[in-house]
Amino acid sequence: MALEVTDATFEEVVLKSEVPVLVDFWAVWCGPCRMVGPIVEEIGNEYQGKAKVVKVDVDSNVGTASQFGIRNIPTLLFFKGGQVVDKQVGAVPKQVLVNKLEAIL
Repeated sequence: MALEVTDATFEEVVLKSEVPVLVDFWAVWCGPCRMVGPIVEEIGNEYQGKAKVVKVDVDSNVGTASQFGIRNIPTLLFFKGGQVVDKQVGAVPKQVLVNKLEAIL
C-alpha cells in the first residue's frame, strides 16, 4: 500500500529512509495519475519491507513538488540514501517502474 506523504512528513519518510523510496507525485484531477495509481499501489504491496512506496498530492503539497521541480504529473521519483537516483514522467507500464525500482534495491 502506498503511504500519503505531505510537505511536513516528506523529509522524515523519504529523505531519511533506510530503504529505497518510490515517490508518486500526482493530483486528483489528473487522468494519467489515475491510471498509474493502482500500479503504484500494487508495487507498494509487492515491495513491502524492501522499499517504501509513497504518494504526494501536488495540489496539497506545493513545497515538496516545487523543491523537486515537478512540472508534469504523474512524475515518479526514485530515492536512495536521500537522493533522487531515477525519474519517470508520465504513465508507463508496471514493468518499467518495477525495473527501475529493482535497479536500486
